[in-house]
Amino acid sequence: MRSVQHKLTAIVLITTLVALLVALGAIVAYNLRQYHRDLVADMSTQAELLGHMTAPALSFEDRQLAAQNISWLGLRTSVKAAAIFNAGQQVFASYHAPGEAAALPARPEAEGVRIDGHNLVLYKRIVNDNEFLGTVYVRADYALTQRLLDYLGIAAVVMLIAMAIAYILTTRLQAIITAPILAISGITRDVIARRDYSQRAVKLSNDEVGTLVDSFNDMLAVIERRTEELVRSNQEKAQEVAERTRAEEEVLRLNANLEDRVRERTAELERVNHELGEAKEVAERANQAKSAFLSSMSHELRTPLNAILGFTQLLGTEEFELTPAKRREFTTHILKAGNHLLVLINEVLDLAKIETGALTLSLEPVALDDVMFECRQMIEPLADARGIHLQFPDPHGVHVLADCTRIKQVLLNLLSNAVKYNREQGAVIVSCGPGAAGMVRITVQDSGRGLPPDLIEQLFQPFNRLGQEAGAEEGTGIGLVVTKRLVELMHGAIGVSSIVGSGSVFWIELPRGAAPGYAHGGRALAPQAAAAPAPDRPLRKVLYVEDNPANLKLVQEIFALRPDLQLLAAADARLGIELAHAHLPAVILMDINLPGMSGHQALRVLR
Repeated sequence: MRSVQHKLTAIVLITTLVALLVALGAIVAYNLRQYHRDLVADMSTQAELLGHMTAPALSFEDRQLAAQNISWLGLRTSVKAAAIFNAGQQVFASYHAPGEAAALPARPEAEGVRIDGHNLVLYKRIVNDNEFLGTVYVRADYALTQRLLDYLGIAAVVMLIAMAIAYILTTRLQAIITAPILAISGITRDVIARRDYSQRAVKLSNDEVGTLVDSFNDMLAVIERRTEELVRSNQEKAQEVAERTRAEEEVLRLNANLEDRVRERTAELERVNHELGEAKEVAERANQAKSAFLSSMSHELRTPLNAILGFTQLLGTEEFELTPAKRREFTTHILKAGNHLLVLINEVLDLAKIETGALTLSLEPVALDDVMFECRQMIEPLADARGIHLQFPDPHGVHVLADCTRIKQVLLNLLSNAVKYNREQGAVIVSCGPGAAGMVRITVQDSGRGLPPDLIEQLFQPFNRLGQEAGAEEGTGIGLVVTKRLVELMHGAIGVSSIVGSGSVFWIELPRGAAPGYAHGGRALAPQAAAAPAPDRPLRKVLYVEDNPANLKLVQEIFALRPDLQLLAAADARLGIELAHAHLPAVILMDINLPGMSGHQALRVLR
């Protein structure tokens, strides 16, 4: 019969193995399918582009131009061979990759794509002004089998490592549960074998198992005491018979009590086992939610990264001449993707800081009219793009006790969700009024499709996107979780109500705050443009301590646009301190994680 330790280890390992098989199988299948689609799309695009470029050569029978056009396929390492057939189905121009000896087909086949062993073969008709001019033939390397073997090897290594880690953790952690039970079992066998009721089980915890140990020890103490009484009664000769009878009755009574206690403890143990099973199910659901979150985050992070890398490569290539308009367009796409990637990473970092208690807030009276004004300015472009009407209140003179930055983050999150999940030409209505005692309630109402009750219950769960397909809407699915935690850290509350087909209403309540004495009329002051330096005014020096060359280059380019500033740069804190002593800059910009001496240590030296 297997022990409890072996059973727990087997359950954890089997569960881990099944989860790994399902996850790795889905990832391998998705990657292979995506590889096939990308290769077919790439070759189709190359064939169609080659057809358009070669159409004039076919029309004028210019074989030299056709040969030059088809030679561009040499830049595609996956292309093994290609050919251009004229309207008479004869080879007009051809291309073979270095080392490729396979012959070209005698005549073209019907337009389409097929897989021939380790090759992908594609035929594309060349048509210009409804006139059939010829056919493009492309044969490319189709490495699906090799990719499958590589993925399977990687999956095997990952599974072995994960199973080893799971086994080690299981063997280390299961002793927390099994050690007290095994101790009680060992003492029970020893007591039964030796009839020594003076032994006691060691209490290792204060939970239900600890209570079981206390009860077991109490039971042994009672049995020990009654046994001693029975021995003394047997020593009294005058009352030997009566004492023996009473002792027997007492033993019977103790046995009955013992059975009752055993039944009670057995029922309690079954209840503990049931609670352990429920806790295991909760942990498994949390693990599945985190796995789904990681899968979604990998897609969400790769999407803007692919855009950034792709447009950056286009900007850096020297093979194609890009117009200034195209360069501005590519730069705009890179900036948009970078901002989106920063928002995703900030959401994950905010949640991590909140969960670990590393997030600090500065609670102070905040004017709601200022916050509403700034949030409206930031959300209006998103709403205008979808034709959504915005209605904001004018909470003049209303202040709440909150962190200014975090309350704007909370409201922007609710507003962006209201716009994102709204219907076209819909509306978003923001209102402000009294809430519970000493609280101010802010409400964000949208005219979207609404949520059913079962999804509302899951709305503020971590890593839960409520069944949203990856890529359907941008985001990580943890924005509302961060919002809820931030509101609670500011001693507030958050809630939601929704009607399917009519929309949703999100509300937050924050403590009311007293208006500060330096309020400036309910609107954020507009930044003033920096005055141009006087011709005879000395340069203002700024010291920048940074060990990252890319960051340093960026700041240098920015300061090159300011003729009134002089930038001094240092790659470590010690050199920065020497430059500060020598030049006495007006401002010092310092990184924290520096080699040798950190930014905090350098700050103490400078002070």
